Amino acid sequence: MTRPIIRIGHSPDADDAFMFYAIAHDVVRIPGYDIEHVVEDIQSLNRRAQQGMLEVSAVSAAAYPLIADRYRILHSGAAVGEGYGPMVVSTAARRIADLRGSRIGVPGTYTTAFLLLQLCVEDFIPVDMPFDAIPDAVLNHQVDAGVVIHESQITYQDVGLHKVIDLGVWWQHETGLPVLLGLDVVRRDLGESLCQQIATVLHDSIAYALRHEEEALDYALRFGRGIDRDVCRQFVRMYVNDQTQHIDARSAQSLHIMYERSFQRGLIPAIPPLDFL
Repeated sequence: MTRPIIRIGHSPDADDAFMFYAIAHDVVRIPGYDIEHVVEDIQSLNRRAQQGMLEVSAVSAAAYPLIADRYRILHSGAAVGEGYGPMVVSTAARRIADLRGSRIGVPGTYTTAFLLLQLCVEDFIPVDMPFDAIPDAVLNHQVDAGVVIHESQITYQDVGLHKVIDLGVWWQHETGLPVLLGLDVVRRDLGESLCQQIATVLHDSIAYALRHEEEALDYALRFGRGIDRDVCRQFVRMYVNDQTQHIDARSAQSLHIMYERSFQRGLIPAIPPLDFL
């Protein structure tokens, strides 16, 4: 008999792969269900979530106000930066004030990176492009600057780019809090019992990966776009940490403040309730 399928969406980068390693290899399971992994860039997953297409998905924290009616936030699976986050880079040293009027490459208009940029910088021209195309677009002067995410936060200097501002550092200076960049969410219509099972399995998958770092890194490296093991380990440890296992009160407060400020600026339609599971 064919078993029902739960589709889990995550982005093709090392930290998400690390978190989902135990699920992908059947170390932890949801009894009675098969798992289908949908691996797409975060902007595509944000769009899917707006249509409620996947039962479980990674999404940008910035996208949650658009999907809060369909999804609850899982306490596990968040990407939290404590004094670091997406970076604005350019081909030469620049000040934040120099970005006004600039064409800035952004990795999707529903991403938290773009929302933070709008809160930090005024009067710029966003150029939406795939996240992995941004470093080359900056180097080739297709844009004046770009917001890099994923492993490019570590490797941007290797290709000759200069940091203008780390948006996670800026946010911590503004609020004294970490920046919550990504969330895992579960669709409300699955019902309380199944949602709770999914929450437990995701938590257990992350805990397993942290206990078995080397084997989980072997899997994560497949999604690292050519980075070596040391860089992969550094990137994974940035975004798979205690906060990833369970969002704490400071991160929840940070998320609420981000939504408040974004709503006041007209950047999101409403301040969503933080419905954690």
